[in-house]
Amino acid sequence: MNRIAAIDWMRGIVMVLMALDHASIFFNEGRVAGDTVVSHIVGSSFVTEQFFARWITHLSAPTFVFLTGTAMALSILQRREKGMSDRNIDLDLFIRGAFIALLDIVVFSLAAGKLYLQVLYAIGVSMMLMTLLHHLSRRTLLLCALLLIFGGEAFTLLFWQPHGEVPLLLSLTFAPWFSESFTALYPAIPWLSIMMLGWVFGEWLGDRSEASLSVTRILLLCSLVLLTCFLLVRGFNDYGNMLLLRENNSLIQWLHVSKYPPSISYITLELGLMMLILAFLIWLKTKIGVRQNGPLLVFGQTALFFYLMHFVILELLTLLLARGELAQAFLAAAITLIVLYPLCYFYRVVKWRFPNSLLRFV
Repeated sequence: MNRIAAIDWMRGIVMVLMALDHASIFFNEGRVAGDTVVSHIVGSSFVTEQFFARWITHLSAPTFVFLTGTAMALSILQRREKGMSDRNIDLDLFIRGAFIALLDIVVFSLAAGKLYLQVLYAIGVSMMLMTLLHHLSRRTLLLCALLLIFGGEAFTLLFWQPHGEVPLLLSLTFAPWFSESFTALYPAIPWLSIMMLGWVFGEWLGDRSEASLSVTRILLLCSLVLLTCFLLVRGFNDYGNMLLLRENNSLIQWLHVSKYPPSISYITLELGLMMLILAFLIWLKTKIGVRQNGPLLVFGQTALFFYLMHFVILELLTLLLARGELAQAFLAAAITLIVLYPLCYFYRVVKWRFPNSLLRFV
């Protein structure tokens, strides 16, 4: 598959941010995680550096889900050009999705000691659903995604009270649930809507050259629209914030948006920033070219392997490093990235050497 370097760079950036966020879970005593109305206490204050250390990592999940949709759409276009049947394409996509979802349902849940549904569950289920949805027209898929994003809060609040019981089906699909025996951080449907947007972008991108000015322009235009939408939703301070309202006009309160579940303000802010950065990376590629072994490119091209291995490394680091201040999390993240680079590089070599092996699922 001919890869688009800017997409891999963007994915590499969010993997680095994700490593920082998870290093903060392991090593940062003052970590902030109040990005849901379920746990936020109205009127509570934030330590500025802790808030922004968490906030910059918000970019990771929606960007990764969006670009997963983009990469799948581009991959399917290329497979069709090579004569692969739609039935085989759909079967491969379904198996990949099931495998990814099961990593959360089985592996990470066993490690947590309870059923613990995180981003891999949402990505896997979304991929499985895309085996049906991607046969819709591009326009229909876009409209469905926008309907889910902008109407999802109204539907969710019909059945969900933040501090009440959440029915199992709702926790799997729309609303998060936190308990000692079962936690659903990433109900699938809001993240499916983001993957659908990424798929639409990928199909559109497949019709154009990556270097086309229209690609950069559409990214900048979409970024402007999304960030304007964020400002309007956050400014009106009502619908679109998943009940996590702005308490004053400080910058922190403007940026303190709901990730669990993802609100309109969260989705539009993060996707708007992602498109702005992606447009810059596409421009940057024309100026500096591509280093095939650059860390961001390597991380972006081995994202699932990176995700799995960085938890192993962080767990091993707990034998060497104690929990402490925010600086300890940055140190742990830096060590993790240094160790991961040669592992990801070697894994990429092996995976590309055996493209039809089981490694294609990771």
